[in-house]
Amino acid sequence: MIELDGVSHRFGEREVLRALDLSLSENRIAVIGSNGSGKSTFARLLNGLQVPTAGQVRVDGLDTRKQGKAVRKLVGFVFQDPDVQIVMPTVAEDLAFGLKHHGVAKSEIADRVTETLAEYGLTAFRDHPAHLLSGGQKQLLAIAAVLSVGPKYVVFDEPTTLLDLRNKRRISRLLQELPQQLIVVSHDLDLLADFDRVLVFDEGRLVADGPPADTIAHYVALHATY
Repeated sequence: MIELDGVSHRFGEREVLRALDLSLSENRIAVIGSNGSGKSTFARLLNGLQVPTAGQVRVDGLDTRKQGKAVRKLVGFVFQDPDVQIVMPTVAEDLAFGLKHHGVAKSEIADRVTETLAEYGLTAFRDHPAHLLSGGQKQLLAIAAVLSVGPKYVVFDEPTTLLDLRNKRRISRLLQELPQQLIVVSHDLDLLADFDRVLVFDEGRLVADGPPADTIAHYVALHATY
């Protein structure tokens, strides 16, 4: 379980999150809010990419401030822009880099790369320059790299924003099938309609928390005058 106790976060004088007390146990949790509402900061707090300026974030009892490395083995993070995550020249090399970084034995890496390529439909791109993939292929590679190391939780920051309709549907199906607990930040309300729980942020505060039918309606009403 991921737990937040009295969590607030500041950038300089600007408070971007305020007094969060949450326990996240549902299988698929969505996070919505306008730009600048604090939702992306919230997502980064969940695996220690950022640590709160006040309060505590715990993942299975591990404090993200004190045990960040162990937390990041449990919580994978898929960025909005896959180019941020892709660090090696080819697709296979990028997958191998992530596995090595997470301590997978050298003797196992080649087989794990081959299995991951097949699972995500990327076998034909094994030696393809990673940064020359299409937008949808890059997103699949970024997701595959995160999932190949076996995280228990996965945080997605706007996973469909840069994708065309075909690839949005592909990622949507993937999100429905994954066994891990997912926390998905998105503006794509249709994507989130069947999630277990939706958190709504506004100006750094959690203003709604519950099933999609109620919370998405609250979010839409909140911005009806804009």
